[in-house]
Amino acid sequence: MTNRLKDAEKRFEAIEAELALPETVMDNKKYTELMREYKSMTPLIEKYREYVRCERDIEDARELMEMSDEPEMRDMAADEYKEAKARLEVLEEELKILLLPRDPMDDKNVVVEIRAGAGGDEAALFAGVLFRMYTMYADSKRFKTEVVSMNETGLGGYREITFIVSGEGAYSRFKYEVGVHRVQRVPETETSGRIHTSTATVAVLPEAEDVEVEINQSDLIIETIKSSGAGGQHVNKTESAIRMIHKPTGIVIECQDERSQFKNRDKAMKLLRAKLYDMKRAEQDEKIASARRSQVGTGDRSERIRTYNYGQGRITDHRIGLTVHSLETFLNGDIEFMIDALATADAAARLKGDAE
Repeated sequence: MTNRLKDAEKRFEAIEAELALPETVMDNKKYTELMREYKSMTPLIEKYREYVRCERDIEDARELMEMSDEPEMRDMAADEYKEAKARLEVLEEELKILLLPRDPMDDKNVVVEIRAGAGGDEAALFAGVLFRMYTMYADSKRFKTEVVSMNETGLGGYREITFIVSGEGAYSRFKYEVGVHRVQRVPETETSGRIHTSTATVAVLPEAEDVEVEINQSDLIIETIKSSGAGGQHVNKTESAIRMIHKPTGIVIECQDERSQFKNRDKAMKLLRAKLYDMKRAEQDEKIASARRSQVGTGDRSERIRTYNYGQGRITDHRIGLTVHSLETFLNGDIEFMIDALATADAAARLKGDAE
């Protein structure tokens, strides 16, 4: 591990030196690539330098214990030595996690799909709650959200809604939300006060670049259709909505959020490209026999990952066994702590796998 860290620090210092060169020496593309690498390496190098300082503290305390003639000074040095040794162990574990290979998808934008599951109108309303939660979380991270398509119920819910979240590291945060989300609450229309259980399914796809997925125009059937939805002056008046069919896979994309046919077509292509990229990645994963399943879940949409219990004001994430009683703030987008806990569990599972 020490050699890897030393090599990483040398690379970090080399990048620093290149970034210090005059702007005329380097083109914008090269500068952007170096800045991205520099930023991604910074947490590791800062932690490594803290580790090196801690090693020096241990050595200084050991020398003081051996050389000092004063019992008080030796005792003080012994305490410092003990504290530094404990801190070094923590830093070593943190460095092991930082040295784990990063998911190459982590920095990408994402396409998020939310679909109402079991529970009829109540499930559609819950899909709306999740959409609001994610957009509020995205706002807190200064990510941009853009709706691609939606199928509203007229009661404020969605049978399905698809949106793009743009921002550096968007996939690294949203990828843990894949699966079935379950809600337990008394619907407003329920007169007897019975608790209903409904579900919504969340899918998260990394947005693919043009170079990663090639789409032949001859493989596409593109139709213009009238927008549909719960009201609005523009609905059903012009054929600005797009239906895109990818013949080789049978994937159908509908996009009606924009009034411009061109913009809807552009969004539909983004979504199609993300779906094809996801299929491509899934095929590659199947071929890797040594692929391990993480403790935070398989990423399967059929897997129940979290329960939202309104009566008890709690959220339980079943993958890591974490329960908190802060439902209201959670649904208002305060979900960073949960994502951090899932990322930590994921790292721990990968470390365990490497050790076995």
